[in-house]
This record gives sequence, C-alpha cells and structure tokens, in this order.
Amino acid sequence: MRRNSSLRSDLLQLPLFLLMFGIGMMSMFVPAIYALLADNHSASQAFFYAGLLGTVTFLLIGVAHAGRTPRQGALGPLLSLFAAFVFLPAAFAIPFVEALPTTRFYNAYFEMLSALTTTGATLFDDPARLSPTLHLWRAQVGWMGGLLMWVAAVAILAPLNLGGFEVTAQAEPGRRETGLYSTAPLSPRRRIGRALQGLAPLYGGLTLLLWVLLVFAGEEPLAALCHAMSVMATSGISATGGMVGSGGIVAEVFMAFFMLFALSRLMFSSDTVTATQGGLRTDPEFRIGLGILVLVPTVLFARHFLGAFGLSSGDTLSGALMALWGSIFTVLSFLSTTGFVSEFWSETQSWSGLRTPGLILMGLALVGGGVATTAGGVKLLRVFALYRNGVREMEQLVHPNAVSGAGVAGRRLQSGGAFIAWIFFMLFALSFAAVTLALTYVGVTFDEALVLAIAMLSTTGPLTEWGGEAPIVLLSLSDPAKAILAAAMVLGRLETLAIIALLTPDLWRS
Repeated sequence: MRRNSSLRSDLLQLPLFLLMFGIGMMSMFVPAIYALLADNHSASQAFFYAGLLGTVTFLLIGVAHAGRTPRQGALGPLLSLFAAFVFLPAAFAIPFVEALPTTRFYNAYFEMLSALTTTGATLFDDPARLSPTLHLWRAQVGWMGGLLMWVAAVAILAPLNLGGFEVTAQAEPGRRETGLYSTAPLSPRRRIGRALQGLAPLYGGLTLLLWVLLVFAGEEPLAALCHAMSVMATSGISATGGMVGSGGIVAEVFMAFFMLFALSRLMFSSDTVTATQGGLRTDPEFRIGLGILVLVPTVLFARHFLGAFGLSSGDTLSGALMALWGSIFTVLSFLSTTGFVSEFWSETQSWSGLRTPGLILMGLALVGGGVATTAGGVKLLRVFALYRNGVREMEQLVHPNAVSGAGVAGRRLQSGGAFIAWIFFMLFALSFAAVTLALTYVGVTFDEALVLAIAMLSTTGPLTEWGGEAPIVLLSLSDPAKAILAAAMVLGRLETLAIIALLTPDLWRS
C-alpha cells in the first residue's frame, strides 16, 4: 500500500502535459489490438510502434524529472491544457498517417485536432476511405478530449473563474466544503487527480452503457462504440458517416437521452450546492435547454405542416410523426454541439417539400450546452445571465425603485454576471468576425466562411455539411485556410477568456 502511494505521489510530481502525453501514447495500444484482431496488420503495427515509442519516451522523460518539485501556480495547468490541444494532435497523427499513407501529415494533424477538441470536422467525407481502425482511433481521441474537458472544467477552469464559472456566484465544482471537492488549498495536480478519480469511472460507465444499448438497438458493434463515445464527448464522429442506416429510431432515442448530459452538469454530478437546492428542477441551464428543445421543433413542425397542408398523401400522419422526431433529435444534437442529424431529418423536408434553413442549426450550435460539460458554444448559463439582465432592465422601466429577490435559480449568478457574460459574448462575436475575415482573405467564399467560423468556434464540425446550402469539402481548402480553422478550434474549445488569461502578466508572475 505504501509503495502504491509513493508511486502515485511520484506520478503527480510529473508535468501535467507529460502525464497527458503518456496517457495518450498508451491509449494507442487499443486500436493496435483491434487492428490485430481484424487482421489489419499494417495498421496494428503503425499504432503499436507509435504507442511503444511514445510510452518509452514518456518513461525516459519521467525518469529525468524524478525528484524535481514542480512549481505551483495558476498558469501551469492552463498552459498545459493549451499545450495539449496544440501539440498532442501531432503525436496522435503519427500512427494515423502511417496507417493511411495516401494522406499528408498536415491533414492527419487537422483530423486529430478536430477529434481532440471534440469538433468532429473531418477531411474525409467518404467513410470508406478510412479503415475501421482509423474510425475507432478518431472516436477514441474525441472521447479522450471529452474526458479532458470534464476534468479540466473542475480542476483547472473553475479555480480560475473561466469556462462559464466567471458568471457564477457560488456552488461550482471545487467550492464545496465537503465531499469529493473541498475548499482546502490543493495543488493543481491533486485537484486533477481527485477530479479524474471521481469522473473517469462515471464517464466510462455511461459510455459503456450507451454502447450496449446501441448494440441492442441493432447497430454494428464498431459503429455503436464510435457513436457512444461521440455522444458522450459531443464530437459527432461516426464510422458510418452519420445516423442513416444505423439502429433506427430506437438507437436515436437512446442517444438523445445521453445527449442531455451536455445540457447541465447536474445530469451527471452532484458536486455543487445547487444539486441540493432543487436539482434539475430549478437548474437554469437544463430548463432553458428543454425550452429550446420544445420551442424550436414545434416551430419547425408548424412550418412544415403548413407546407404539407395542401399535399395529398396517404401517409401524412406517419410522415408528420417521423418529421417531428427528426426535428427533436436534430435540434437536441446541435444544441449539445454533437452534430448528428436524425435518419428521419430528410422526412421533415420530403414531407412538406420545404428545406430547413441551416441558419437554425447554426444558431443552436452557437447557444451550446451547459457549463463544465463537453459541449461548446456560448453556453446556456451565459444566455440565462443575459436573459435575467434583460428582464431586470424591463422591470426597472415600470418600477424604477423596486427591490426583488433573485430566486433559487438567480442566486447562481454573481452581481456582475450579466456584464461578464456580455463581455464574453462580444469577444465571441469579435472572434467570429476575425475568423470569417481571415478565411475570406485566403480565398474562402463569404457564405462558407460564415459556416466554417461558427462550426469551429462552437466545436460543431458537422455544421460544415448541414449549415450551408451545400456541404463544404474541407479537403479542398488551402493549407492556410486549414491553419485558420485549426486555430479557431483551439480558441473555441478553450474559449477567448482562457486565451486572454494566458496572456495576463499577473499569472506569469505567480
């Protein structure tokens, strides 16, 4: 027991980026074993040798760092998180390009960065071009990126009041006096260790459960595993190119339920005081998410109902029901920034003959999911803060001197939460404008630049296929355009405030 404790202590002393590198290298043995069982020996060798080389490198650097006391500071974990998103995809791309020699390392790096940031945008529109091993690797990297954000939100972003925590007043991860997270001073590594110990089994267990349910619904094991990992990570990565031909409506119902985990942290964790103050019933993020989930499909259904009113069809009722479900699933998928489109989404259009504007899907992705989840976008809590501020301003127009309580949901916001949320929204808008202009400068059309900017900043890669008039072929973009998209993915995953925090002199001095 003492030896295990000493070993765990030695591991905690290693640099955080080195630990993430080691975990990533050892994870390559999973696709290596799968490729071996599938008789794909070339891919198995590529992943095995890359994983072995990376693991040996990790051990050698770890031995060299043995006995060194790491510096404690607020900048280190955030900088390690930034470095993970920038440099780890380069290591992940090595076995990818070895197993697919027909592509360039630059494209493989883009693919791995897209997976790690849970964006899910792919350069390979034809799923048949990639082997099952590479599909598994893409989904696995996206799954690890989702777990990384679960842990980072609790142990890195929350203590720095970033990632949506800047608008909250209390009751966020890491601020409880009892339980898994405590207010006692802890080193960043110990916070990460506690968060990983508490969240990793839950994350893995939910993924395993969804995988079993999807296989039960009729999906192939590999496709079900990729879909399960993608739903939990909200990466939108699929081994089959989407939901068409998958497990049908039963599989979509299972996936839709697990997508709810991206709307609120209270769906999977009780590490906040708000979990004991009404739970999901009073959680503003979950309530806003459900409101959008009811409102938008209803509007879409009404629009297509009016379009189909004058059509004579024998299966109008069945077509209407399929169209309604297609709208519900797709709206929830893009709201959670997963990006899966229902198998019955086409029924929505064929039923009425009207095309659903991609602008609706882009707006849903912009809103995004909950704070401290794997979802991207502006986040529902910030939207709630702006809504509360708007309501308060209108109340003051009628009753300038009124004094009212904030309510259970309103107490989650600090006094200046709406102002900070507005600042973030403005920074997001400036980032969106900058990415759009940069893309147009390197030759991308304006319409495509708008879709690409929203897709990357909201980490909703499938928007490139469904957000515009026609699917955008990322492989045809120039190398400078891909570089801009790569930077936008990192910016969208870490958010603008975290990037600004990295440039703050006070953090460097500490």
